[in-house]
Amino acid sequence: MASVFSMIINGDLPGRFVWKDEQAVAFLTIEPVTPGHVLVVPREEVDHWEQLDPALFAHLSGVAQKCGKAVKKAFDAPRIGLLIAGLEVPHVHIHVFQGLSLETFDLANANKNAKPEDLDAAAEKIRGALRELGFGEHVAD
Repeated sequence: MASVFSMIINGDLPGRFVWKDEQAVAFLTIEPVTPGHVLVVPREEVDHWEQLDPALFAHLSGVAQKCGKAVKKAFDAPRIGLLIAGLEVPHVHIHVFQGLSLETFDLANANKNAKPEDLDAAAEKIRGALRELGFGEHVAD
């Protein structure tokens, strides 16, 4: 059975995409620890990050860094956090979020009742920042 992330990537479930390329996508989580919390996900279903092909891992890291720059710009964040937990969904994903405090690195503190309109607005801010940073060719519309 396909992972929930594969279903989002394939369009079987909705997703607020901010980045799409041949190897990876990035979309907002529906349970953000801070506004603009993005997940960077390989199109290929791999459960454990250490099992990724090194070139794909490097690509995902690059996409995460670009998305992190966009989140920082979009939200005027003082710091950006990055986390690979691998416990929530059996499909590699990198969390990119505003690192406002150590508590923001604890996914148990995620907002489980985020408003759809707030998620939509955050996605649009990140897309705009990605375009301003020169990454428009990969911005998902």
